Amino acid sequence: MKRVVVVPCFNEARRLDTAALRTLAERLDDVVIVDDGSTDDTAAIASAAGFTVLRLTENGGKGEAVRHGLRHALAAGADVVAYLDADLATPIEEVLRLFAVVDEDGGDEDAGAIDVVLGSRIAHLGAQIERRAGRHYLGRLFATTASLALGLGVYDTQCGAKVFRATPALATALSTPFRSRWAFDVELLGRLLDAGSSSDRWREVPLRRWRDVDGSQLSPASMLKAGVDVVSLGIARRLTRRARRT
Repeated sequence: MKRVVVVPCFNEARRLDTAALRTLAERLDDVVIVDDGSTDDTAAIASAAGFTVLRLTENGGKGEAVRHGLRHALAAGADVVAYLDADLATPIEEVLRLFAVVDEDGGDEDAGAIDVVLGSRIAHLGAQIERRAGRHYLGRLFATTASLALGLGVYDTQCGAKVFRATPALATALSTPFRSRWAFDVELLGRLLDAGSSSDRWREVPLRRWRDVDGSQLSPASMLKAGVDVVSLGIARRLTRRARRT
């Protein structure tokens, strides 16, 4: 089973942890660094560290970087793909634990194969979830909006660690650019559902460790814009389903 993780990057030269990513690469089949039109040495550093580097000439946003990276991995024959934030807010061992959820089911559809695994930042006893209070409460408001838009009880759509089995639904979901720059996670999940992926084959896995990392490019204003995008996406999905029924 070929497993590949995609890491979208924009001007990450100063904080790209190549040692940690190399550890991840040793446990998987490939780490693809998608340089989203960076103006610093991100691509050069990633290439020197031995990673596969996919360079985009213009900055298209994190969603498009993820989409290009996942499509590249699928075209190269990956059986399981993932994306991970470049700041490694989700530690390497947690990413491997998410991969294991897909690996352990063996891919037998009759036995209930898992197609989507979502990391979830749920604060609970025994977990170390370090998140700023303001971002947490904005995130909860956003997550509730996203859950309503999807018609699905997802606790955390925005955690930057997600794993997908290579399926026709995933290929379809990635076939066209995302409409939303910041709410692409929600849009991707909605596209998977619309393409026939069953939420019965999805799992949300509470992370044991996660931490806010300084330098995030997602500002409160961007999060609010993402919320507006999610509402628009939810309305569009409902209108599309209504049109199909008629």
